Amino acid sequence: MSARPRLARQADSKAGWSDERLVRHCLRGDEDAWSALIDKYKRLIYSIPVRDRAGPDDAADIFQAVCLDLFEELPRLRKVASLRSWLITVTVRKCLHRREGRTRRREADFEPFDEEQMTPGRGAVPDFAEELERAQMLREATARLPPRCRRLIDLLFYQEPPLAYAEVARRLGLATGSIGFIRGDCLKRLQRILDDLGF
Repeated sequence: MSARPRLARQADSKAGWSDERLVRHCLRGDEDAWSALIDKYKRLIYSIPVRDRAGPDDAADIFQAVCLDLFEELPRLRKVASLRSWLITVTVRKCLHRREGRTRRREADFEPFDEEQMTPGRGAVPDFAEELERAQMLREATARLPPRCRRLIDLLFYQEPPLAYAEVARRLGLATGSIGFIRGDCLKRLQRILDDLGF
């Protein structure tokens, strides 16, 4: 058995961990926790340059730069609960720098993160930041569901074009008549997790 699949499984096993737990393990040098943390937020980070109409290369460069900043700043992050907001702020800044054609890092990149910047109405982050945060919370909540619920929700709500219950049942190896009941149970679980996250 190769080491790569084993490491991927170890990182996957930490996917449902809280930010606090992941950061704590990252600071101890746990590479699997770092992989899980990056995996948890990669869609959020990439969504910002994509929304800003960055090309694939620029989006990848911004993603790498944000990950590097996170790695460097993680020991100094005062409030782990602000991690999602910090990532949005840093990524938006990098997009603005890209848009303005700047190639060198500016002093603003090294300013310590001020949690008050995230206060609604202060203008530090665009209006879509709240939408991004909610989308990330939904991804985190879904990741905490049991595997069957995660797969069911993916098949019912994230497939284009939408799948019929009969096709969902076929893919999951379930009776078509059971999909509605299982769906209701999974959505209740998801709602409880979202409530715990403050959604």
